[in-house]
Amino acid sequence: MAFVTLDAVHVCIDTAKCQGHGRCAIIAPDVFDVDDSGKGRVLVDLCSGKFRAAAEEAEFSCPETAITIASSSI
Repeated sequence: MAFVTLDAVHVCIDTAKCQGHGRCAIIAPDVFDVDDSGKGRVLVDLCSGKFRAAAEEAEFSCPETAITIASSSI
């Protein structure tokens, strides 16, 4: 049996790149939302476990590559 540890990561959105597609908020609604101008915004800066997995999926799915995920151990 193998265990995968999903250590916490920092999540951010580059609002200059974000075009407001909203995929992040659809894929990971516990991590992302959309602000009044239609741009993505981070609800949970430090994500681990299922939140990290959802944030990583949103990062992969962002057509503008506006989402950045970085190790929290920097």
